[in-house]
Amino acid sequence: MGHQDSAGSATTSRSRGRWRAFHDKFVVEERYMDPADRRGLYRAAIILVVTGVALFIATLVSVLQADGLSAADVPVRDWLLGIRSDAGTAFMIFLAVVFGPIALPIIVLVVILWWGFAAKHAWRPILLASAMVTGVIISQIILRIVQRSRPPVEQMLFGIDHTFSFPSGHVLGACDFLLVGAFLVFSRHSNTKAAVLGFVGAGIGIVLAAVSRLYLGYHWLSDALASLSLSLVILGGVIALDTWRTARVPGERITGELSKADSPRD
Repeated sequence: MGHQDSAGSATTSRSRGRWRAFHDKFVVEERYMDPADRRGLYRAAIILVVTGVALFIATLVSVLQADGLSAADVPVRDWLLGIRSDAGTAFMIFLAVVFGPIALPIIVLVVILWWGFAAKHAWRPILLASAMVTGVIISQIILRIVQRSRPPVEQMLFGIDHTFSFPSGHVLGACDFLLVGAFLVFSRHSNTKAAVLGFVGAGIGIVLAAVSRLYLGYHWLSDALASLSLSLVILGGVIALDTWRTARVPGERITGELSKADSPRD
């Protein structure tokens, strides 16, 4: 009888331990920072949102009126048509596949799942997933409202696409994944040089994703600008939400048990 009681207690203990580990995953990681640093994050969030909204409105108006920023669409397309080569086309197709609707979601899913299981808290992976889903929803709504035609199909080098082009879903997905991912990773580190390099790398990735879509003949330059502007808004929203939920200054209460254990004591 004693053996059975012990076995039952062990099973119950393991069950509670697994439940506790699952519960702790969703304890939001709160952190202490200087008040000036927190104000700086809120300021950056506001600047990103305002800049993104202004750039998107300017791009949308120029597309609807066929002037302004969209005036560069045809010259940029013609220039890219003139520099096409076999090697360049192969590289751009590779980029289109990496940032495409099949490979990129798989990459994002793998990163989120790995990060979610590896990290003590799942707050940041959940934020990244939410940002990606938000971008998809917003782009699909705008695509159906604006209904902008793509460049001529005879200029497309990787199959025919008759869907709408404004904004570019490929570019928006790349922007959200790279920019939001860079912020969520480097916002927890004090190494400024690493953060700068991280965002420079994100910028290079975004440029490559945008150029590949233009080079292959699927989008106009203004489509890519609209995607970048929307991503700036999403990034600003993520920074504001993450700061509001996790950033604490000395004297404020830490509510997460694991976070409290990890935070410096005054």
